[in-house]
Amino acid sequence: MTVRRIRTAAAAALLIGVAACSAPGDGTGSGDLADSVVIGVASEPDTLSPLLGYGKDGASKIFDGLLARDADLKLKPALAKALPTVGDNGLTYTFALRDGVKFSDGKPLTSADVVFTYETILDAETNNPHRSELDAIKKVRADGEDRVVFTLKYPYAAFVGRTVLPIVPEHIAGAQDPDTGAFNTEPVGTGPYVLASWRKGEKLTFRANPGYWGGAPKVKKLTMAIIEDDDVRATRLRSGDLDGAILPPNLAATFRNEKAKKTYEAKTYDFRAVALPTGNKVTGDRAIRQALDAAVDRRAMVDKILDGAGRPAYGPLPVDDPWFAKGTERRQDLAKAKRILDQAGWKTGDGGIRAKGGQRASFTLLYPSGDKVRQDHALAYASDAERAGIEVKVESATWDVIEPRMENDAVLAGFGTSGDPDYGLYTLLHSSLAGDGFNNMARYDDRDVDKALDTGRHSSDTATREAAYDRLQRELVKNPGYTFLTHIDHLYVLADRWDGLTTQVEPHEHGFASGPWWDVEAWQPKK
Repeated sequence: MTVRRIRTAAAAALLIGVAACSAPGDGTGSGDLADSVVIGVASEPDTLSPLLGYGKDGASKIFDGLLARDADLKLKPALAKALPTVGDNGLTYTFALRDGVKFSDGKPLTSADVVFTYETILDAETNNPHRSELDAIKKVRADGEDRVVFTLKYPYAAFVGRTVLPIVPEHIAGAQDPDTGAFNTEPVGTGPYVLASWRKGEKLTFRANPGYWGGAPKVKKLTMAIIEDDDVRATRLRSGDLDGAILPPNLAATFRNEKAKKTYEAKTYDFRAVALPTGNKVTGDRAIRQALDAAVDRRAMVDKILDGAGRPAYGPLPVDDPWFAKGTERRQDLAKAKRILDQAGWKTGDGGIRAKGGQRASFTLLYPSGDKVRQDHALAYASDAERAGIEVKVESATWDVIEPRMENDAVLAGFGTSGDPDYGLYTLLHSSLAGDGFNNMARYDDRDVDKALDTGRHSSDTATREAAYDRLQRELVKNPGYTFLTHIDHLYVLADRWDGLTTQVEPHEHGFASGPWWDVEAWQPKK
């Protein structure tokens, strides 16, 4: 069966990152009103329905999952009373629901809502591009009104983290087409906030949910102003039109000496990489990919492009992640890059660009229009490649133009998921997902990597999983499908008027429901 697909907020956000265009919206900062906050973000969701991917990793103010993550990413109960009971050698997970939880329309949460949410997402007719993340689920059933039992196809060590998925009300969403229904823009959830209005391309306004099971938030009104241009966000923040904003490193640095504002830094799994399509005559050559990996100067990108707000990326996992394969760190080595190309028959030709069998070592690298950080990465990458004799033609385009060209052209992409290595690596690298929307964009196909991914997903033994992911990362060095460049720190600047602000270690998707406002419901006005 052919699965119908749309670009949901979660799918688009995997790649959009920080874009830049004009500055819409007329939201104004809340000044001294401690119960109102206006935040400037770079992009907005396409939908607010979890059935189509919104908030799949728990980042939502409208909904809750069975579990949630704290500031240290540890799982904690949310709609569930406690962490699940695990049985049948890791094949069953039983959750007991919290008492007295209601949706914002006043109707009670029941186990039927949980079952409906998961079954709808698992239905191939629903346009959720992240269905493969729930592949382990064989069945989900209600055991009375307050208990839910998941039965898995195989032991999946990372499963419990998937239950941060937001739960929707069956009595509303169940009466609509999940792909086209009004619920996509008129959501009802159990979360701390309720959507009050949505002016597309301008702003979303949320009001506190007075019946929230976790207690009514002190911030009564939350406005997310959609301002795509980095410079405009910074200007409006400085003028007081915004209370806070996400900013690139160079602009965040301009607020360092402003006493009334505070900068928050979030470490991330968010990496920038060049997806090298295996079907391209040049990038499909392993020697070209290996040479590019050796030629790139990752440290210079961190220092010059990110102003130090990041780390070199030697693979999809950051160097401080416990699953990172030690010893895979590598410096720029142009001599090695040239040696690889020489041995593979790529000889220096006109203008210093190499050729083999009449094919010039030249390819196009696309990046999203207006994204200055990605543009700078792309230009630095092209400069490094040229020194090895490879021509990289950098070109900007909108995602509507980039998407159909991903099969043949390289893309300066952004990915990264926190929580468990399975979450980000499987969709990035497994051959079964090659060309599946933004999954496995490079159409990477490596038998050893597939085996490691399957072992890591299906095994419940920690040592077995560690060995599998270690092998995977070392294989990526030998057979790179992407040139990993940097892991980027996310920077946020806010008016210093509240207490209790923290950040989490963040995935690629950020800004809208993450940053210091990931738990805005817990903020307290400064006394």
